[in-house]
Amino acid sequence: MEIKEAIGKAKSEAKKRKFTQSVDLFINFKSIDMAKQDNKLNIELVLPKGRGKKKKVCVIAEAELASNAKGVADKILMAAELEKMGGDKKAIKALAESYDFFIAQASLMPVVGKYLGQVLGPRGKMPKPVPPNANLEPLVAKLSNTIIIKTKGKNLPVAHVPIGTEAMSDDDLTENAQTVINAVKAKLPLHEQNIKDIYVKTTMGPVVTVDIGGEQK
Repeated sequence: MEIKEAIGKAKSEAKKRKFTQSVDLFINFKSIDMAKQDNKLNIELVLPKGRGKKKKVCVIAEAELASNAKGVADKILMAAELEKMGGDKKAIKALAESYDFFIAQASLMPVVGKYLGQVLGPRGKMPKPVPPNANLEPLVAKLSNTIIIKTKGKNLPVAHVPIGTEAMSDDDLTENAQTVINAVKAKLPLHEQNIKDIYVKTTMGPVVTVDIGGEQK
């Protein structure tokens, strides 16, 4: 079945839960060595129809930027607080796990790198640097609809990304899914020929296979 039909089936067959489930897209690859650096995917993509739920953003700032972040960021971490956190790895890991995205005043990036780099870096959460007078509202809105498409080595030749939630319409989820697939195909050496399978599922629902040939006509 094509993407829209597969999404509808994944949603309809998922048992109702006490929370709104994500709808996830899985792309399996073939004829490509994902252990090679040139073949690894690391794509930052804004979903055209959004993610369907708010993402948590932490802003690391001082003075004017900290003021601009009020009412926009979920957390404002002042430079002095960051330095106090210092080598407290437990606190830094808790911070990294509590927020989806980080934004930092450009002048504070050396301090951020010093105290948070070893934790945020491997998680792909290093902050976006911005000037001290930046308007954060549009950036936070953009980040809330952003996903990261990554692959992890030859033993895991797959990309797994959220394309929205079960509360979104099939049409919106389909547009998001197709945007992801197109972005991935564009980065592969043989494009669609490097794609083995595509699946969709809700967080706790059954896996539904997408008909690649039908979708790519």
